[in-house]
Amino acid sequence: QVQLVESGGGLVQPGGSLRLSCAASGSIFSINAMGWYRQGPGKQRELVATVYSGGSTNFADSVKGRFTISRDNAKNTVFLQMNSLKAEDTAVYYCNVDCIAGTPYRHLVVWGQGTLVTVSS
Repeated sequence: QVQLVESGGGLVQPGGSLRLSCAASGSIFSINAMGWYRQGPGKQRELVATVYSGGSTNFADSVKGRFTISRDNAKNTVFLQMNSLKAEDTAVYYCNVDCIAGTPYRHLVVWGQGTLVTVSS
């Protein structure tokens, strides 16, 4: 099994910054990709950003230039640095990990429990 622990959400004013983190633990053999999705009020869940095992990244157009994603491979942790936050960034942010894990090893896609980010004055 794989467990994800997210942290860093909260209330921030427009233009402010927050940093989310997500640590994966358990019987992990390898991690293919780690990323963040979000679901705003009345909206579908959408991809925010992903970082792949080789270091390449992918971002939603709406966050390009404002958000960065990074990964600590030694700690199986992914970070999402969110700058210049806008009201429309308000959402529950979910960590997502694509990995080979478990006993026996198999391909898993694991979701975190979600952390709320509220951008409001």
